Amino acid sequence: MPAAVFTLDALKLILRTGAGTDEGVDLDGDILDTDFEALGYESLAMLETGSRIEREYDITLDEEALAEARTPRALVAFVNEHLAAVTRRA
Repeated sequence: MPAAVFTLDALKLILRTGAGTDEGVDLDGDILDTDFEALGYESLAMLETGSRIEREYDITLDEEALAEARTPRALVAFVNEHLAAVTRRA
């Protein structure tokens, strides 16, 4: 079974469907290193995003570590670390 990979496109989809997009924010731009707050996603939106990732990828994310992933690049890396760990255990 191939390992699941969490991509920036998957994150964008989850952000849009779960919390929407603030007017004036272009998720299709260069957002990898932009803080989620600057993108209009505060703590509640990020908790919802984390919950959706957990459901869709069947993983459990540590809420503290999730809160420390302050940019899309950091969150994608964080989720992929968890997916790789789950794959190694399987």
